Amino acid sequence: QVQLVESGGGLVQAGGSLRLSCVVRGSISGIRVRGWYRQAPGKQRELVAIITSGGTTTYADSVKDRFAISGDNVENTVYLQMNSLKPEDTAVYYCNMQNWFRADYWGQGTQVTVSS
Repeated sequence: QVQLVESGGGLVQAGGSLRLSCVVRGSISGIRVRGWYRQAPGKQRELVAIITSGGTTTYADSVKDRFAISGDNVENTVYLQMNSLKPEDTAVYYCNMQNWFRADYWGQGTQVTVSS
């Protein structure tokens, strides 16, 4: 059974940094896109950043110039470096991977809390 396991969340003061990691336990063939989404209390899950197998990245406007997504195609990992964190970045962050066969995988989520 394939699992995505996130780590790196926690409590940080505004202006601080965190780095989220996501690793695959098991095997996923043909990953097309890896990404991070987040869900704040009372809100819908939203895209934070994605990276394609070719290295193209896309960011939500709210995190551009503060967050950076990266990953390794061989190791099937994905990371999210978050700088200049704001209280509105507080959410549960989820790792996601999609392959060319339209399979969609999600992690269990990691809490990020930014205090003002």
